[in-house]
Amino acid sequence: MAVGTELLLGQIADTNSAWLGEHLAEAGVTSQFHQAVGDNHDRIVLALRTALARSDGVIVCGGLGPTQDDITREAIAAVMNVELVRDREIVDRIAAFFRARGREMSANNARQADVPKGASPIVQNAGTAPGLVCPVGNKVVYAVPGVPYEMAEMFERAILPDLRARMAEAGEEAVIASRVLRTWGSSESGLAEALSERVDALDVVGNVTLAFLASGIEGIKVRVTARAHRRPTAGSHWEGSRGRDPGMQGGMAK
Repeated sequence: MAVGTELLLGQIADTNSAWLGEHLAEAGVTSQFHQAVGDNHDRIVLALRTALARSDGVIVCGGLGPTQDDITREAIAAVMNVELVRDREIVDRIAAFFRARGREMSANNARQADVPKGASPIVQNAGTAPGLVCPVGNKVVYAVPGVPYEMAEMFERAILPDLRARMAEAGEEAVIASRVLRTWGSSESGLAEALSERVDALDVVGNVTLAFLASGIEGIKVRVTARAHRRPTAGSHWEGSRGRDPGMQGGMAK
């Protein structure tokens, strides 16, 4: 979930969601939905509640800065139905960050030390905004800064290990493997029609999916994605899928 009116206005591109989707897939975590919401308290609360209604975990990027429009902390606290508590240790860390650069911390930076009661802060190593790990019942909301390199560092250091631990506890550890096949000599609709029976069969099984990607002069790409508990099993799923499809062999695909 990306927070920021600038995203909705098209002023910047949401590269964080693409990065997270790629790295979650590499870790075997299914990313089911992406959404963007502006800097509005009620809409952020609604977006969080919607996300929690359909997923076990939510990663929120942005809205953790020191200014008036940075309201992700307040929205998460509202969803948790708790108050914000100022963490003096975080305030001291932020002040030290500025002192090390010969500057004084502005008073509004102290807002970045507000933590929803019951949540755990993720220490910030590259800037001033700490992240958050926020339990909501048996689910979890992770909040990270919108700055890409700060988000990526927190994800790899704190969020991914926590996600893996939760998945292991729930017996949901998995691997997601993808292979892109390039095809020539057929239209997207024609290829989809030729593979329709196989697509229907895979939908019933549920562990392998096919997607068609029109790619201009590169032809029609077919992405085969499999999810399994072990990488060899996932690989055999998509290899087996290709092997049973005459349209995916021979001169049409490479």
